[in-house]
Amino acid sequence: MPGPQPLTITVTPAQQTVLDGLLRRHSCPQALALRARIVLAAATGQRNEPLARHLGCTAAEAHLTVVEGDASALQTAIATLLADAPRPGAPDTFTAEQIVQIINLACTPPADAGRPVDAWTPRELAAEAVKRQLVSSISPRSVGRFLKSGPPPAASQPLLAQR
Repeated sequence: MPGPQPLTITVTPAQQTVLDGLLRRHSCPQALALRARIVLAAATGQRNEPLARHLGCTAAEAHLTVVEGDASALQTAIATLLADAPRPGAPDTFTAEQIVQIINLACTPPADAGRPVDAWTPRELAAEAVKRQLVSSISPRSVGRFLKSGPPPAASQPLLAQR
């Protein structure tokens, strides 16, 4: 028979149980569920092209490592194997500790830092954070984002109607 042969995947009964369990979970990410359906369908001997058309994805070759052990270890290994690959992107510029230190600085009175203002502004906080060597450099906009990312403010007026 001409053309590529179907990808042969052997799924053990324990792996089948874990993959079926992933598909039944309400909290299973859709990308993980799609990969689990691909593995289960490939284990039945379906060819790549019809399988891809049926599942609405592109044909790709997959490698399933046989994992043996208890059900919990097997579930973790399969979920890790089918998980999304890390995406490219710039690493975080500021550590969580630096962000907490800047928010802590915003909670202190500006007069304690020798600033001649009544209230902190993002520009003043950025300058003070650099002065105290909390960070090597930071923009006022970044400081503003850190301060806005906290819990939502309380309502200024009651939300329930009075009788």
